[in-house]
Amino acid sequence: MKDSPIAHGSVRSYVIGLILSLVLTAIPFAVVMGGLLATSATLLVIVAAAVLQVLVQLIMFMHMDTKQEEGWNLMSLVFTVTILGLVVGGSLWIMHHLHLNMMIG
Repeated sequence: MKDSPIAHGSVRSYVIGLILSLVLTAIPFAVVMGGLLATSATLLVIVAAAVLQVLVQLIMFMHMDTKQEEGWNLMSLVFTVTILGLVVGGSLWIMHHLHLNMMIG
């Protein structure tokens, strides 16, 4: 059986990815459960942690970088960031307009 030319991650990179994922999950959880910030700041913390979480998953676990497979990983990363921007931006836009239109008073 021929060895694959694609390098897999080391145990160290997986452990670092796991620790970063846990930290990026715990931070928004602590902010929301502790009521530490104002509503708009809490939303920014949640969105920032979510975006960083996706990037950690792509880099540490899916091994996406700009050096392998003649740029296909870079194209995949650009596509992922574009879709992430559309989903996050669109969701925030929809929630903002729903908030404005559904206010009681």
